[in-house]
Amino acid sequence: MIRTLLALDGALVLGALSFVLAAEDDIRVVAEVDRGDAVSAAVRAQRPDVMVADLDFVEGVDPGRLGLCPVLVLAHPHRARRLRGLLCPTRAVGILRSDAGPQRVIDGIRRLARREPVLDADLVVAALRSDGPLTSRETEVLRLTAAGAPVAEVAVSLGLTRGTVRNHLGRIARKVGARTRVEAVRMAGEAGWI
Repeated sequence: MIRTLLALDGALVLGALSFVLAAEDDIRVVAEVDRGDAVSAAVRAQRPDVMVADLDFVEGVDPGRLGLCPVLVLAHPHRARRLRGLLCPTRAVGILRSDAGPQRVIDGIRRLARREPVLDADLVVAALRSDGPLTSRETEVLRLTAAGAPVAEVAVSLGLTRGTVRNHLGRIARKVGARTRVEAVRMAGEAGWI
């Protein structure tokens, strides 16, 4: 029996996956967690064989706090760059897209329980890419904008005109597929570009 802990954001997704896994003879869900700050305690209490978790719930968590439990990380393609820190040969981590089908997740749980690799090739390639679509200047502009600096302050900090800063912000938004500056900051942050 593969003791499985689910650490996923959203009650609907969590409940649906738990329901699907309940139909499997060799998998038992031992805990469901819908908050990242509750993951470590659930792992210590339940000692699962495999954990299925959202990237946000395990990113930056000290591996020692997760025990030796293999983790099947579900990540959105826009967040693939953030997977880089999880790609470690000493840690049993599987990586799938967050929109992977139920059977793919079930197979991933079984493979991780046997300590076999589970990887979505496109996500791994995206995680290992060394650069994003932004130039170094665009990255500087967006970092200052993300820190709350208005256009005038960004311009002074970087020795640019206000118009040039606005042009950079417009190009950044187009490159990342955002409609607003706030959305561009969010998307670039999630992708690990700033």
